[in-house]
Amino acid sequence: MKTKKRPNILLTGTPGVGKTTLGKELAQRTGLCYINIGDLAQEGQLYDGYDEEYQCPILDEDRVVDELDEKMTDGGVIVDYHGCDLFPERWFHIVFVLRTDNSQLFTRLESRGYSVKKLQDNVQCEIFQTIYEEAMEAYKEEIVHQLSSNTPEDLEHNLEQIVQWTEQWIKDHN
Repeated sequence: MKTKKRPNILLTGTPGVGKTTLGKELAQRTGLCYINIGDLAQEGQLYDGYDEEYQCPILDEDRVVDELDEKMTDGGVIVDYHGCDLFPERWFHIVFVLRTDNSQLFTRLESRGYSVKKLQDNVQCEIFQTIYEEAMEAYKEEIVHQLSSNTPEDLEHNLEQIVQWTEQWIKDHN
């Protein structure tokens, strides 16, 4: 029996924009498999050192890609990570870059206890659309979409939109 083809979705954006909240809820509503790259790296110790300046482990990108490759080939995966150019273009059918107003982002990151430098660098990353530009360079323009992620209403709207897209994709490809 042939398994039903399901899409792979990338949720990306600056830390604090709501990727994890969106991804977990999206997985519940669609039945797709949710993978948070930070959690995957922690579980498998997929690190290549420690960054003293930002007080965080350094991701071993090659090991992460190797760890995920088979799952991605099978399809039906939602990947959540604040970067995107490490993932092969062939993996994703659609890429959503979440965007948040800077004052809200500042408050969210501050509540996480980010250092002043880490906080400023992440807010600056959002101001300059760094993740969006990275996504536009790494993937075909037509699969990259920006989503506002400021309010609970934005979350609900984004969920409805992505669920609808997912259902249509499955219908079109099976």
